[in-house]
Amino acid sequence: MITKEAVLAALGQVEEPDLGKDLVTLNMVKDVEIDGKNVSFTVILTTPACPLKEMIEKACVNAIRILVDKEAVVKVNMTSNVNSNRKDNKSVLPGVKNIIMVASGKGGVGKSTVSTNLAIGLAQEGAAVGLLDADIYGPSIPIMLGMRDERPKMTEVNGKGMIVPMERYGVKAMSIGLLIDEKQAVIWRGPMASSALKQFISDVYWQELDYLIIDLPPGTGDVHLTMVQTVPVTGAVIVSTPQAVAAADARKAIMMFKQPQINVPVLGIVENMAYFTPRELPDNKYYIFGQGGARRMAEQFELPFLGEIPIVQSIREGGDRGIPAIVDDEPIAKAAFTNLAQTVARNVAIRNANLEPTQVVQMN
Repeated sequence: MITKEAVLAALGQVEEPDLGKDLVTLNMVKDVEIDGKNVSFTVILTTPACPLKEMIEKACVNAIRILVDKEAVVKVNMTSNVNSNRKDNKSVLPGVKNIIMVASGKGGVGKSTVSTNLAIGLAQEGAAVGLLDADIYGPSIPIMLGMRDERPKMTEVNGKGMIVPMERYGVKAMSIGLLIDEKQAVIWRGPMASSALKQFISDVYWQELDYLIIDLPPGTGDVHLTMVQTVPVTGAVIVSTPQAVAAADARKAIMMFKQPQINVPVLGIVENMAYFTPRELPDNKYYIFGQGGARRMAEQFELPFLGEIPIVQSIREGGDRGIPAIVDDEPIAKAAFTNLAQTVARNVAIRNANLEPTQVVQMN
């Protein structure tokens, strides 16, 4: 007869590739049920965006049939519970499991495009996702999400007035661009911008989120310091383009996060505008800005390379008309951003399993 002990012993031989331990040790196997030759159980992954989902499921089935009973009828229920290693007092963003900053050393590299499509990609995989536009002076998220001229509503939570984030494509979003006329310039000194961002953290009703993506402005200035001093950041994603001048500025962003007093883990580097692919020649790649600059930088800093995002007309068009590329019908762009979302989620899980929690930065 098939026993629960035999099933668990077999699944104890199935390793979670990223975390380097077996499923039973990681407490990822639940609800084992046996009815004659029928065996069912649930495997709880660390993220719904796990790109190894099918491989793990197949390994579980093989383990039961090889180590327990070759005639077993195995049903694996794959679910997920996004992991987090926050150990702060959670007075700030208490319902948010992971806070991911998207940064670049310079403007014009497509950081907001990456942030928007990354957030939607994670949501499409089944995660609860928020997107905070921290670029006070040049907010672009409302345009990219098709929220121009829309305004968020207010609600009362425990006697306090809170802003309800706008929702589009399964993502909760907040931006200064949703509170002012888009033709109006934000002419604020640094302390005013920092104060506004702190309000976006404390006065917005984000509720429960698996991931909060923060789209940072270019550079390494006030806004960046304000954010790391306000929230415990899980990690940063660095966006660069292939050419040397962009890579040089991206290095500065990496070095900022690596400063001992900041010490935010860098989840990896994504190369945007990596190559040009014409719509009529989808198999052709033209490296008009050079090739492999971000990949070489990732190797230099011993960081994960998160992938290449091509120059495709639909990415630009989608951003302008409020329909991001990942929800459009362009297969090249959709595949690139879906892969990015899965890779980032995977690296967040690895980071949470192997590194200490990031603390709110204390600076004088």
